[in-house]
Amino acid sequence: MHVAGRASNQAYEIVVADDASTDKTAEIALQNNAVLVSVAHRQIAATRNAGAKVASGDWFIFVDADTLVNETVVLAAVQAMQNGAVGGGSGIRFDEPTPLYARILLSLVVRLFRATGLAAGCFLFCTRSAFDAIGGFDNAYYGAEEIVMSRALKQQGNFLILKQTVTTSARKLRTYSLKEILLITYGIARRGTKAVKQRKGMEFWYAERRKDPRDGP
Repeated sequence: MHVAGRASNQAYEIVVADDASTDKTAEIALQNNAVLVSVAHRQIAATRNAGAKVASGDWFIFVDADTLVNETVVLAAVQAMQNGAVGGGSGIRFDEPTPLYARILLSLVVRLFRATGLAAGCFLFCTRSAFDAIGGFDNAYYGAEEIVMSRALKQQGNFLILKQTVTTSARKLRTYSLKEILLITYGIARRGTKAVKQRKGMEFWYAERRKDPRDGP
């Protein structure tokens, strides 16, 4: 992330919002001179807001822990905000190996998000003024918070999806079967908006981390 930050030719800081992790997240963050925010929300929206609260800059770029960004996408986000955009997102790709069904699904989802002008949760950027105007991420949501955020930001001005892409982990798609994912999706669709306003039923995002088969036995 430091490499991508330096490429923007802007002053920058890296804020790591550590939401009760049990790995070496905090240690690695401090070793790399990041601003560490330790919370125990167990909620994506609230954790992102905690990170934004201590940030000192006028532009925010939110990146998931399992997502890799490069200089090109960071520079494009900065230029977009310099040119008046209030925020936006990017294209996404999965790391490998990725199940065939996931590659097909990703292609459809990326096209849908581009067509509707919505940012994927793994990468979203916005100006501080727009963030403050809408009150940040909506803490009422345990999922789909990036969709709610995208729609709110679009009410503030130009919100765009970059042609550049980030790479995010397909770990969950390797550790959950297609049947499990379909059942989770069906459960959320059946319950509607209230489904993403509670942690129950959102195990795909909040359950204990499963071992990635890519890491071997």
